[in-house]
Amino acid sequence: MRINKLLSNYGYCSRKQVNRYIREGGILVNGVPATEGQWVTEEDHILFFGEPVKKKPSIYFLYHKPPGIICTLDEEAVGGLAAALQLPHYAFPVGRLDKDSEGLLILTNDGDLAQKLLHGEGQVEKEYQVWVDSPISDDTLKKMSQGVDIGIGFTKPCQVDRLEENSFSIILTEGMNRQIRRMAGFFGHEVMKLKRIRILHLSLGDLKPGEMRALTAKEIKDLYFSTDSLPIEE
Repeated sequence: MRINKLLSNYGYCSRKQVNRYIREGGILVNGVPATEGQWVTEEDHILFFGEPVKKKPSIYFLYHKPPGIICTLDEEAVGGLAAALQLPHYAFPVGRLDKDSEGLLILTNDGDLAQKLLHGEGQVEKEYQVWVDSPISDDTLKKMSQGVDIGIGFTKPCQVDRLEENSFSIILTEGMNRQIRRMAGFFGHEVMKLKRIRILHLSLGDLKPGEMRALTAKEIKDLYFSTDSLPIEE
């Protein structure tokens, strides 16, 4: 595999950051400075700033992303996750929430699990609460649940339930770019607040914006159980 993927899977840094560290001369493969995109195996002797590379312990966290935080681990990005989080070592968000949205993110360095969560074929439920700028009709909610052409594709049928006059909950098993905002916009509504409250069996619970907690052993086990049988989209 490419050295970017190996170091990311091993919990050292993002694939993008690997290239930066290679340019700085911080990564050696079998005693020779690494090159960007270099193919390596687990049998190669790799040094990361003088440290022999070995797989980091797997970590799993839930994080309540506040509005205004960008889902990037680029250390130079203003308002990015890297500045907001204090983790024992590198972990990445599984999926994204746009800057203006808030709610549940899973953070891990377990690349295999992340792949299943990101690419499980339409079976990974994500639940959101949505507030819009004006009262939303029952007819609109029904049509939204049946699927909408949002310009970048036709959304799949989904469960949509009213919360209040100006708000609703929606459960998605796909993740088009700004999907919920585009769906609301199709019917003439602007999303004022969007919060993700659940991914599979994991709920936001009492986590306040900016707070983070480690998953319990049972939650991790249940997460593996939920994803082991998922077909992976190509």
